[in-house]
Amino acid sequence: MKKSIVLSGLLLAASCWTCMAQSLEKMQWFNEPEHWEIKDNVLSMDVTPQTDYWRISHYGFTVDDAPFLYTLRGGEFEVKVKISGDYKTRFDQSGLMLRIDHENYIKAGIEFVDGKYNLSTVVTHHTSDWSIIPLEKPVPFVWIKAVRRLDAVEIFYSFDDKEYTMMRNAWLQDNHPVMVGIMGACPDGNGFQARFEHFTVKHLPDQRRVEWLKKNSADM
Repeated sequence: MKKSIVLSGLLLAASCWTCMAQSLEKMQWFNEPEHWEIKDNVLSMDVTPQTDYWRISHYGFTVDDAPFLYTLRGGEFEVKVKISGDYKTRFDQSGLMLRIDHENYIKAGIEFVDGKYNLSTVVTHHTSDWSIIPLEKPVPFVWIKAVRRLDAVEIFYSFDDKEYTMMRNAWLQDNHPVMVGIMGACPDGNGFQARFEHFTVKHLPDQRRVEWLKKNSADM
């Protein structure tokens, strides 16, 4: 009986996950920009000119020098953020990034291409690929959400933080710490200002462990 009660408690604890906002002040920079500010847990930054994240494919070059504010996370989680920016030049972009190292990362957000706003995702495993969803008109902001489960990351977008639509499902090595945070890049231009609000990371209980607990919760 005692074992059943303990395991039931563990399952209940596993089903509850934290909803607290990640404190931006406690995160750290990779490629810190020259000008940035955090106020009321909102990050505003001047995205460094001539910066990006890309590896090899199509263009034949590798760059790894854009601003990225991150925290380190293990296991499974959900991360989301509200992004906006005064995009001006081709390939201006801002959004979320999940990064294991310089050869393995996912970035997703808004990208300004040929005068249009696009929902953009780049998935890199040694070489980069790129997918976009063109928007009919400019938007003042967009919410981007990523859910890491096992060896997959699902990317979603929303215009109201209520109804989310999937834009990509991508592989990312599981059981490995991930740098997760917010980034901006300006490959062609002289920089622009990006704004990031309501950045949150929610812990998700490990899916394999939850299944194990369910199978091994019988009273013995």
